[in-house]
Amino acid sequence: MQTAKFDPGLTQQYSGAMRRAINKDGTFNVLRHGTGWRDVHPYLHLVSIPWPAFFSVLLLGYISVNIIFAIAYWMLGPDALQGGLTASRFFNCVYFSSQTLTTVGFGSIAPRSHTANVLAAFEALIGLLGFAVATGLLVGRVSRPSARIGFSEHALITPYQGGTSLQFRMVNRRANTLLEPEVVVALMTVDPSDGGYKRNYELLTLERDKILFFALTWTVVHPIAVEGPLYGKTIADLERLQAELLILVKAWDETFSQNVNQRFSYRFDEIVWNARFQPAFAVDDGGAMVLDVSRVGAYENL
Repeated sequence: MQTAKFDPGLTQQYSGAMRRAINKDGTFNVLRHGTGWRDVHPYLHLVSIPWPAFFSVLLLGYISVNIIFAIAYWMLGPDALQGGLTASRFFNCVYFSSQTLTTVGFGSIAPRSHTANVLAAFEALIGLLGFAVATGLLVGRVSRPSARIGFSEHALITPYQGGTSLQFRMVNRRANTLLEPEVVVALMTVDPSDGGYKRNYELLTLERDKILFFALTWTVVHPIAVEGPLYGKTIADLERLQAELLILVKAWDETFSQNVNQRFSYRFDEIVWNARFQPAFAVDDGGAMVLDVSRVGAYENL
């Protein structure tokens, strides 16, 4: 019985040219099609999008609701509202809508007709519910645990203990404490198979796949042994195989008391040969360790 080959969940099927399996920001290079509106979860989407996009959505929603209710007040006629500016009835409707939606209620503009009062009561309810949802989303985004691990720009092939090794370096870019970080590294290659192409994955044996404390930098080392998948490979070989290192890091975040994780990858053209990392930390005059996070990827050619 043939043992199934290791597959991290990125499929062995392959056709055509592809950029990379894992993007630089840790997202997977997968475009999803064929989903319906029932498959979209607004909360997950709004919690995950970048901050500028999140605030843009909130601002657009606020303006849109105000305009919709302002048009409704305006359509009720000139006797629906009393007070406010005399220059423009529509702007009076916009100002009254914003005051009602936010429940500020300055009192300079007030509903006069029965229909306008009902509409204002409904808008106040929409405002209370809307701001409660926006507050929940904001709290969810702020309190969501996440890792901010910096990786060296390049992985290195460097001499190591009488042989060679593949190395890359990581650092915790935040001031929080990460404990017991663990890393898994897989080598993905693309090989011809039955007239087509097939992805192959092999887990790389690491000198140390976990540490206790992540206070400084961590240089992850894969000794290149005779039986290893990188033994005897050249730059041209890795390019022909479209080699990519797939990296998964997991750690315990002491602040949130939860596990956090981060993904990263190096393509064949992001591997530097015959180089070594330069120190990224030193000891100051007072005996304290000084870490320069910006030097996580600093290296020198041999």
